[in-house]
Amino acid sequence: MYKPYIKAVTVASPDVNVPEPHLSRLALLTIRLLGRIYLFFYLGITRIVVRNGRPLYEAYKNALHGKSRCILAFRHPNGGEAQILLYFSLYMLRRKAWMEGVKLRKRPYVSFVYGYEVARWGGAVARWIMPGLGAMPIHHTKLESAGITRIINAVRDGPYPLAIAPEGQVSYTTESVPRLEPGTIRIGFKAAEQIEKKGLQCPVEIIPLSIHFRYGNMGRRSMNRLLRKIEKYTGFKNDGKDFSERLRRARDYILEQNEKRYGITPSEDQSFTGRVDAIMDAALEKAEQVLGIKPRSNELVSRMYEIRQVSWDRIVIPGIPNLKKCTLLERALMDLNAGEAWHASRHMELVDFVWYFRVPIPAEDDPLYVRLEYVQNLWDFASRTMGGAFSNRLMNVHPKRVLIQVGKIINLSERLPDYKENKKAAIAGTIKDLETAYLGCIDRAAEYQI
Repeated sequence: MYKPYIKAVTVASPDVNVPEPHLSRLALLTIRLLGRIYLFFYLGITRIVVRNGRPLYEAYKNALHGKSRCILAFRHPNGGEAQILLYFSLYMLRRKAWMEGVKLRKRPYVSFVYGYEVARWGGAVARWIMPGLGAMPIHHTKLESAGITRIINAVRDGPYPLAIAPEGQVSYTTESVPRLEPGTIRIGFKAAEQIEKKGLQCPVEIIPLSIHFRYGNMGRRSMNRLLRKIEKYTGFKNDGKDFSERLRRARDYILEQNEKRYGITPSEDQSFTGRVDAIMDAALEKAEQVLGIKPRSNELVSRMYEIRQVSWDRIVIPGIPNLKKCTLLERALMDLNAGEAWHASRHMELVDFVWYFRVPIPAEDDPLYVRLEYVQNLWDFASRTMGGAFSNRLMNVHPKRVLIQVGKIINLSERLPDYKENKKAAIAGTIKDLETAYLGCIDRAAEYQI
């Protein structure tokens, strides 16, 4: 019997109340007890390797002793980077720093910034553990001065480094840097300004971190199983075609199904990227029609964020602590709106992923991690086409090693004169330097195969 890939069962729910960020002994104890188990059994990580780690350890030492303030700007291509960094800070950093000749007198820790939607889809555990670890929520589209001020103060006051993903969300690709948002740089400059006003000699530093997965034979077997699963869903068989051709025909089939869905007829000479762009425009228009909204910006990612925010606000109703006080008619209408928002967000979820999927098809002789990442993303393309989201992305292709590559440190305090003269230009220049640091990390990480 046919079973739908996604079951659409959504009703309106009360708003999510997240406690003020704080360090809870119980939450820290839970992480210490379960962290290794989570990394090994869920993420499948057997070893974490750090390259060019001394600048990171020195930055930690200076931050813990009040000599500097530190932002860990980590790339976020897979979804598990924050958990990896938290585990590394709690369990490994002090010992590895000592091995590099850097002695940390205080126990290291790291605070995180996360998207507020995580508290909505992450469930009760996420709503308890995130604030208890001192993690601070932020909205992508809503102007929330209290949340921004909290984050700036965390950088300004220290002593723990603050970890932020400048990509803004999961970016699905390790080997390139699709886009960087300016928020991390703005927060760092604001903190540097406030420190300077106090007359303190305490520079604010950004430490670029690029996290890479490396796989062994188990990863190769998982990749082959996943490719066969994709072919099962797309109606193909492994008939002796080479690796790249198998990927291409599955990718093109999924692309064609999306074009049929949105009534798009591509031209014969239109590139894959051009066809994807047309699908994204159509998907966003469809979502906006369902929600009955007009975009406040023509920029694609901004439209996507707005759809996500509106959809969540209709599924998890802000400002209504108890839906039982509504009349039955009011509740029924809220449920209808929530259902429509769920369907609208299916179009948004497709755009959320496929924006990053405009990458070349790997060859048979490319490194295993490049091929495996593409196969994972190809499955995600199929999953989003069927109504899936990030939670439906397969996470059981376990890496054998995780590589943390540390990039060139960016001192924001040294750039304050430029920032005061021209904020926009200073932020743009710093983002460019951060991107260059990441690209350098990617190049150096390619030397490490296993």
